Amino acid sequence: MSRIIEGLLYSESHEWVKVEDGLAIIGVSDFAQSEMGDITYVDLPAEGDEVTAGEEFGALESVKASSELYSPVSGTVEAVNEELESAPEKVNEDAYAAWLIKVRMSDASELDALLDAAAYEQVAK
Repeated sequence: MSRIIEGLLYSESHEWVKVEDGLAIIGVSDFAQSEMGDITYVDLPAEGDEVTAGEEFGALESVKASSELYSPVSGTVEAVNEELESAPEKVNEDAYAAWLIKVRMSDASELDALLDAAAYEQVAK
């Protein structure tokens, strides 16, 4: 069974969000990484890029498939987890430690559309 962490917010497209100091830290859920298998490549935006809630911001590639990543919030990319460029397998090792991007949100009310852990558990089956 996939791990779902209390206190995080989740999108129906299997991204998680942790809000810290006005930044949305975004990653992919344990369910998503387990469905994909061994992740071999992570395609992420650059710092300073704009992301829009519900829009594609990157992709994960695995031995099984390629999967688009969708931003749960809108804003400006403040940081990118560059460690994943050379070690994409870190997403498989711990999907919640291997964050993808940090976004300075332009509209924090977008968080209201996301799922809590209990609601996400119904999606991640």
